[in-house]
This record gives sequence, C-alpha cells and structure tokens, in this order.
Amino acid sequence: MKLNLIQGRRVILTGASSGIGEALASRLLELEANVLVTARRESPLIKLKEKYPQQVHWVSGDITAPSTRQRLIETAQEHWGAIDLLVNNAGIGAMGPFAEASPDRLELLMKVNFIAPAELSRLAYPLLVKGEQPALMNIGSILGHRAVPWKSEYCASKFAIRGLTAALRSEWKSEGIDVLHLSPSTTDSQFFDQAIENTMQRNWKGNRAMAPKRVAEIALDAWVNRRRDVLLTPGGKALVWLDRIAPRIASWAVTRWG
Repeated sequence: MKLNLIQGRRVILTGASSGIGEALASRLLELEANVLVTARRESPLIKLKEKYPQQVHWVSGDITAPSTRQRLIETAQEHWGAIDLLVNNAGIGAMGPFAEASPDRLELLMKVNFIAPAELSRLAYPLLVKGEQPALMNIGSILGHRAVPWKSEYCASKFAIRGLTAALRSEWKSEGIDVLHLSPSTTDSQFFDQAIENTMQRNWKGNRAMAPKRVAEIALDAWVNRRRDVLLTPGGKALVWLDRIAPRIASWAVTRWG
C-alpha cells in the first residue's frame, strides 16, 4: 500500500489538536482518508470538521477516561463498522527530579502515555480485525529505548508502550494486524510548553527539533511500507546503538548531558 492508497482508509487518531497529531490529521485528510479525531480541546477538532466535513468525525474528551475511549469506538462502529488504523499519539511529559516529585505525576503520565493507549487498543481490536490491511501505530519516543535523567516517569511510560507494542505485534499477527512503533526524538511542538510539570530552568527543546510535518510523513511512510519499528533521527539512532554496544559509555553520556 502506497500513499495514494490511503484514500478512503478509516483512521482513529488521538491527540489530534496540536503537534504530531495535528500534522498527522492534516496529512491524512489531504490524502482523503476518513479520520476520527480526538483531543481534550474541541476547537481544533471543529475546525477540521468544518474544513473536511465529509471525512472528519470527532470526539472531544480526556483520553484517560473510559467513557471517552468508549465513545470513540462507538462512533467508529456507527459510521464505519471497522477501522484500518488506530494511531495512539496523545501524550504528556514532565521534567524534574524523581525524588522530589509527587506520586500524582507518575500516575498521570502512566495513565496518559500507557494505560489509555493500551485500553483503547484493546477496545479497538474487534474493529481492527474487520479492517482492510489493519494496523495499530503507537507513537513512542527515543526515550523508550534509552532513559535519561530528569524525565524518569516519561521514560518509564514510553518503555512500557514499546513493550506492549512488541507483545501485540506477535499476538495480533495471526489476525493480519500490523503493529507499528515510532520513536521520535525532540519535536518542534507545544510538548514542553504543555508539560504538566517542569521544575528545572532549561531549554529542553534545543535547536534540532524535528518539524511535526516531517514526523507525520515518516509515520505514514512506515504505515504504508510496513516498517514496524522506526527511529526517526540520526541522533536517536546513535544513542540507541551506543547503548547496545557500549552501555557504560551511553550511561556516562546521558548523565553528563542528559
């Protein structure tokens, strides 16, 4: 399946109001996919519906709420009866020393970044089974391969979603469902501005953040070409390979510059 064959595909996309999710929604709609978008903020979803009235359905709400996830599945069932792609993109971050953080910070990050996509995937499974060349895509992070200091809960949640992705890839293979995992590095989005906590005065984004549109293009290329585990940047690839080949040096490096 190439990009021109995305036309008419049925997609559920979480976290569609900004960043990677917004870029993915725009590109999917340009390619004439049918997209069910969700986010906490209604206004960006309504704008997508107004621009692409025949292609867009939307559900606003907190993805950690079971009722929001259930409404997504019921909406997809009502309008399509099946889905071809579920993109678990919604996510949040937090920065600061682990020992000084509250338990609430860990709980919220795990709910948004791991539990919500896991449970939505479970609910979506019957609709994916009915889909055409169906796929589940989890948007992870390079920090789900190699953890760094000051983002401990975020790293833990991304390790968890990568582990679930690998397990489901084997479990769902017999049903013909592709299970994909993308690992972006820093992205030029509102991620750091919207972090639930940042107790350190530091420019986390840096000067080499990848544009969300570029991430979206790589994500869709991975989907259509069945590239199941994608590291997006040379720096990210280098960090992962350094950790595999020389873990002590990798640990020194992230401690020094993490």
